[in-house]
Amino acid sequence: MNILISPQAFKGSVTAIEVANNIEKGILKSSDRHKIIKLPVADGGDDTLKTLVEITKGQIYETNATRPDGKVIQTQWGALGDNKTAVIEMAKISGLALMNSKNLEPHKYTTYGMGEVIKNCLDHGFNKFIIGIGGSATNDGGLGMAEALGAICTDKYGNSIKKGIDGLKDLYEINLDKMDKRIQNSTFQIACDVNNPLYGENGATYAFGPQKGFNSTQIKLIDNHMKNYGNIIDELSKTKISSIPGSGAAGGIGAAAMYFLNGRLESGSKIILEYLEFEKYCKNIDIVITGEGQIDFQTINNKAPIAVARIAKKYNIPVYAICGILGDNYEKVYKEGIKKIYPLCGNQNEIEFATKNAKRLIQEQAYKLITDNII
Repeated sequence: MNILISPQAFKGSVTAIEVANNIEKGILKSSDRHKIIKLPVADGGDDTLKTLVEITKGQIYETNATRPDGKVIQTQWGALGDNKTAVIEMAKISGLALMNSKNLEPHKYTTYGMGEVIKNCLDHGFNKFIIGIGGSATNDGGLGMAEALGAICTDKYGNSIKKGIDGLKDLYEINLDKMDKRIQNSTFQIACDVNNPLYGENGATYAFGPQKGFNSTQIKLIDNHMKNYGNIIDELSKTKISSIPGSGAAGGIGAAAMYFLNGRLESGSKIILEYLEFEKYCKNIDIVITGEGQIDFQTINNKAPIAVARIAKKYNIPVYAICGILGDNYEKVYKEGIKKIYPLCGNQNEIEFATKNAKRLIQEQAYKLITDNII
């Protein structure tokens, strides 16, 4: 049987490549006659950088960058195996997980470090970018990133704006004359899986502000600051950027990517699967095995297992999934092409055990899957 193994990482437990390797081991325990192709995938979120670097035989680079609170940290970006494409995870630079959850100060947080890392990639000769923008701590509209790349953002008196929300509030003029010229010759694919506009009741601040530390009394005022920013870039660009779905992603990084980087917002899984040329691997395949840490109703929002299943469905290839645990309304994935799911644990009480023993349990479930479904 010809088998394509394409899982993503089980968050907090095993990487996508480790999942794929252990699925393969479980299958081969049933028979060594199966022909196996391993193509781990990602959707632009956690472990996208590591997955893409490993599968393309690329390289991880270390660099220093400014954290949202202004402190300098050591972080990473990835150079893919084509020696042209850099991959960046915003969460590693400007992420909420980097901050003290008990003492959040979102008014002060900046995306300046994102610009520093982009500049570091440019310095290494890269001109194609895949940027995953999930997990951000910031709500500065991406102005910090832009300033790090040379944009001059001033108030009505011609003074440089402050970092964070105060900058949004005072923003009056944007000058791109000193913007890094290399950006004009670069392409930016932004892995974005939300459709929120920049401002308004479904915008960046209302939708994501509470989880970043803003209270309900602050949100309306801050949203007005975001509207001010949106009006400025809409006028300068002669485009209604602020209303484009995804412009509000990551506290406005979506809008900044479009305006300052001429970036394109796309589904993260779509970007990754196209880059990996996933579809060409589906030829002459009998079954596809995918998976993620938790499969639930959110999985259908084009997360990697569903993106895999939708492509396989075009070729009438049955798709099976291995996951850590089943979540709410997981049955929705069956309508998208996944035939059956094999979870590592049956309930929340088993999660710790499953996490510690994930590799062995993945092998066991893969063995069960293949013996259940031998064609």
